[in-house]
Amino acid sequence: MAEPIAERRLATDTTALEGILHGAQPVVLRGLAGHWPMVRAACGSARAAVDYLRRFERPQAPPVVATVAPPEADGRIFYDAGMDGFNFRREKIPLGVALETLLRYADEPRPPTIYVASTTLDTWLPGFAAENPLALDGRTPLASIWIGNRTRIAPHQDLPDNLACVAAGRRRVTLFPPEQLGNLYVGPLDFTPAGQPVSLVDPTAPDLERFPRFADAMRHAQVAELEPGDAVFIPSMWWHHMQALEPFNVLVNYWWRDQPAWMDTPMNTLMYALMTLRDLPPHQRAAWQETFRHYVFEAGEDTVAHIPESARGALAPLDQASARALRARLLQRLNR
Repeated sequence: MAEPIAERRLATDTTALEGILHGAQPVVLRGLAGHWPMVRAACGSARAAVDYLRRFERPQAPPVVATVAPPEADGRIFYDAGMDGFNFRREKIPLGVALETLLRYADEPRPPTIYVASTTLDTWLPGFAAENPLALDGRTPLASIWIGNRTRIAPHQDLPDNLACVAAGRRRVTLFPPEQLGNLYVGPLDFTPAGQPVSLVDPTAPDLERFPRFADAMRHAQVAELEPGDAVFIPSMWWHHMQALEPFNVLVNYWWRDQPAWMDTPMNTLMYALMTLRDLPPHQRAAWQETFRHYVFEAGEDTVAHIPESARGALAPLDQASARALRARLLQRLNR
């Protein structure tokens, strides 16, 4: 039922790429990273891809964190049956050991799940980014590498914009717009497999008796299958399910925010609102809904035009210094 994600084929130096990265819609960028030596190695063999990656290993690098699940997990990184724990464990091992272990299991029909997630490129593989460049003019993204076998990562959303490039293997990406939140049956906010709240639905085998509204989410979903060298732009707050399809897969992604670095995460606002607003009587919640509409979601010059600029305080445009002062006031109130 899902629609295909819109596609473009671009050279890395085109101005069209910048327009896409400023947009609010996902786009598949076919061949964007096809010029990478890493992609060329991976198209040869998984062994060649591992040998290429190991060229950049630091002898004294700290271990990476590998997520390991038994074969019966079928690649799904998730909760356990009671949702009071998880179906995986985490191990700290050298990156090279993780890579060689993946190769050792490559021909197994039901291997254990092995997933090295969100490993900072410049820390563990210095020099990789220089040999495998991607021009993101005016941005200083966090570049991470994700390595594993046939893994399935539950639908979740990230605050930063995300450009994800397939460097080895193939991936199926399923995206849901932010307004599908109510149809995704999201689990706990503060007890999660990897930091972000996740949908409890398995998109590869949805239980529509338990999660009937997920059928509507799929009617709004967008999907694509990515080959080595392909990339997908995932805008901020779009829900995404990532499924690796080969015994050896590598993804390199770039995260950035167009907001100033001093801005705090809105998730903190949500958690504090749960504590202060959710359980108010309905008429009081409605009053606060109007307050947030006025001061936050539809704020404009008219909101403060009647207040002298020198007296606007927290209603004035924020900068690093005023945000720091406001945070200090909040911390003082929270610690009373």
